[in-house]
Amino acid sequence: MPKEFRRDVFQAIADPTRRAILSMIALQAMTPNALAEHFDTTRQAVSKHIKILTECHLVRQELSGREIYYHFNAKQMKEVDQWLEQFKKLWEDRFNQLDDVLFNLKPNDYED
Repeated sequence: MPKEFRRDVFQAIADPTRRAILSMIALQAMTPNALAEHFDTTRQAVSKHIKILTECHLVRQELSGREIYYHFNAKQMKEVDQWLEQFKKLWEDRFNQLDDVLFNLKPNDYED
């Protein structure tokens, strides 16, 4: 794979195992072995997931002695946040419309 190749962030987070890995290392840096303990799969399978997350820069590695620790790169999630932003306004508008409809459906307590 060429060095300039960059995986798509959306493909990376589409996988539930990779999302779980991101959630764990967002709380604290972890080694591949520590991550693998949380999954019912091989360490090699977890390492492949970590490789994909690293290739799209969602995680970065840091060598500490003989251990490699993986850290969450929150800045890279900006691409996801920017894409989702277009939908936030739409959702807010629809929820506000629903609130208006529900409010108008309430019986008026002051009518006889």
